[in-house]
Amino acid sequence: MPIPARRIRFTTWRSLATVATAALMAAFLTPAAAHATVRESAPIYSYDNAVRESVWVDTGLDGDGDGRNDRVAVDIVRPREPAQQGRKVPVIMDASPYYSCCGRGNESQLKTYDAHGNVVQMPLFYDNYFVPRGYAFVGVDLAGTNRSDGCVDVGGRSDIQSAKAVVDWLNGRARAYTTRTGAAPARATWTNGRTGMIGKSWDGTIANGVAATGVKGLKTIVPISAISSWYDYYFAQGAPLYDSGPDWLSDYVDSPDARARCAAVQRKIVAGAPRTGDWTPFWTERDYVKDAGKVRASVFLTHGMEDLNVRTKNFGQWWSALAKNGVERKIWLSQTGHVDPFDFRRGAWVDTLHRWFDHELLGYDNGIDRAPMADIERHPDQWVTTSVWPPRSTGTATLRPGTGSQQGVGTLGLRKGSGTETFTDDPALSETDWAAHIDESTSEKAGFVTGPLTKDLRLSGSSEVTVTATPTTSSAHLSAVLVDLGPDTIRDYAGGGEGITTLTDRTCWGASTAGDSSCYRDTQAATTDVGATVLSRGWADLGTSASPGKGVPLTPGKAYTITLDLAATDHVVPAGHRLALVVAGTDRDLIDPPSSTPTLTLDLSRTSARVPVVGGAEAFGRATAGTGTAASPSVHEGVGDPRTAQRVPGDRH
Repeated sequence: MPIPARRIRFTTWRSLATVATAALMAAFLTPAAAHATVRESAPIYSYDNAVRESVWVDTGLDGDGDGRNDRVAVDIVRPREPAQQGRKVPVIMDASPYYSCCGRGNESQLKTYDAHGNVVQMPLFYDNYFVPRGYAFVGVDLAGTNRSDGCVDVGGRSDIQSAKAVVDWLNGRARAYTTRTGAAPARATWTNGRTGMIGKSWDGTIANGVAATGVKGLKTIVPISAISSWYDYYFAQGAPLYDSGPDWLSDYVDSPDARARCAAVQRKIVAGAPRTGDWTPFWTERDYVKDAGKVRASVFLTHGMEDLNVRTKNFGQWWSALAKNGVERKIWLSQTGHVDPFDFRRGAWVDTLHRWFDHELLGYDNGIDRAPMADIERHPDQWVTTSVWPPRSTGTATLRPGTGSQQGVGTLGLRKGSGTETFTDDPALSETDWAAHIDESTSEKAGFVTGPLTKDLRLSGSSEVTVTATPTTSSAHLSAVLVDLGPDTIRDYAGGGEGITTLTDRTCWGASTAGDSSCYRDTQAATTDVGATVLSRGWADLGTSASPGKGVPLTPGKAYTITLDLAATDHVVPAGHRLALVVAGTDRDLIDPPSSTPTLTLDLSRTSARVPVVGGAEAFGRATAGTGTAASPSVHEGVGDPRTAQRVPGDRH
């Protein structure tokens, strides 16, 4: 359950005398003893009297081609007292392209400045809450945005170097200046260099990318709904997910003067990211997963399992790569779409984030590293924990489709099937339409369903679906989705709030000034009753079957075999429900249609789904043994069509 706001406020506004006494005692202890005694940083410093300053860090790049190195603007809010006492503080940093163009958070906050150019309002609660607790907060304008030089290159060298250079400066390895064009140096003498990066969507993506450089001094990152490979933001195995590319996005966030000087960069983006879906060096540069072995920082990751903006393949592949390389990590998975945990589990999020930064940046032994690795939202506002994610008992169950009593309505089990199923791509229909008509013989999909389960079945991780399909035309896109068939109340991830409703009341999370309030509008879960829930999805261009990085025209009448990567999830299909696999063509609003309208014939003997089941194939066999009782007819009632009109990996729902 969420921690009540009153508990957080009590922590925030506890007696300063008590806190000061504890801090004074800790000052006389050895570091090891202090860490054993002090388990929580407390708000003992003045936020109203905090130092607010701006510096411009030299990135070492000249992205805009003006003959001088680009400088990125860095706005800083830090407690005044530690520097006066000769003590240095760690840094929490959010590097973003959204500080002036688009806004941050559920209320679209922008940076504001006083007459001297110092930041007055720093978006989000991080500075309000953590600066009084002895942290500095640093907000970095990515190159080409707000008050920075250079050009946005959508996750490439310029974006990543914008933030990495700041980490280097905080650790004494880079240069900064007190003004954008002047020569007076600025030095970070007030910090110990220990830095944690945080941010949602594009901001969290930058944190992933900087961590993948292995930069020293970056101790932890907290990527929220973040991208791990920009190719997988725009394409799914060659199938386009949006009707525009990264050039549109860079133009969207560029500052007005950057648009005037960054035409050459825009041309490079267009040339490097063709709409064919082919993999190019442009995408290699923006693939952070391949560099997971360089990550020195710990990772606290959170993602919505129904996020159809930054789709969950991004967190699944990143998590697996981090695990393979032994990175310390923690994860939250919600039922929401593209939503910050501050807006769906506020009290628990602030408390957990506080403990995480205290442990990772201050070195406090507060037990967060021994807590369960994963928090998972099983129902709206109902959370469970898992000591390791995915659970150690998770194993692959290879599920095989078979023909049923009517065309397009087949079976799903452990035995190898035979025969064929045929469907015709209908770009007017989506996964919600397929799920609603799973038991009907329809021409646009092939559905395969278990009987009612006799036991709960938990899927945890990423799935793969291998299909052998024969097209009638020279182009074809494929979709594969896993569906929980049965009644449930879930977050309305397809609604305008993507699973939340924003209220009018406010609660406060830290200290405030006249120009920067710590009080934010409350939210509550937006729910809907459904008869089916799509729990995992994957898409591909069949033309990439021979080479995942390059699509080719298909030969009508020829069979092609391709494996679709399905998004990571953690979902329990309850006893009485059924598990379904749907294979179809265009998933409306989630992928673009092919250039033709193919009919595809599936060879069921060469089609299968590899699904991560807690307990493995044996658990699946037990759950599907015998004759279960269906919970209710599988009519998809409550979730609307997927919402992907927003082509910006940002904060707004």
